[in-house]
Amino acid sequence: MNKMQSLPWDNPRFRNWVAVARACHSVERALAAALHPLDLKPAQLDVLMNLYRHPGMSQHDLARKLLVGRSNITMLLPQLERRALVRRETDGKDRRVLRLYLTLSGEALLMEALKVHMALIEKVMAASTPAECDFVGEHMRRIAEALRID
Repeated sequence: MNKMQSLPWDNPRFRNWVAVARACHSVERALAAALHPLDLKPAQLDVLMNLYRHPGMSQHDLARKLLVGRSNITMLLPQLERRALVRRETDGKDRRVLRLYLTLSGEALLMEALKVHMALIEKVMAASTPAECDFVGEHMRRIAEALRID
């Protein structure tokens, strides 16, 4: 960049993007702190939520759904299994595939964590009207779609 070009922080799009990133980071930190008493991390909550909504999904599908590498899932699952929150079962049709399920303990912990998570969401979104909330959500979905990698 030369001195004649504008700097990124002079651009409203850049400033607004930084505001979105900071808000996202702040919410993630607040969620981590709120989940701490349940001995649960946000990434673990993501796993539990997805297995509740899609019981029997494979590790590969879970990684794709969470936008992480399979190695991330491979590291998270043993922690959740040791706590008897998740179980893996061999697929009846393809023994190479492991299907993932919540245990009763996993489902109970998830229900407690969802109360914490929803309380945080309500607190954060209380400053928005329903229309503003819908606008932000739709806009973030368009951004995610524009950056989607197949």
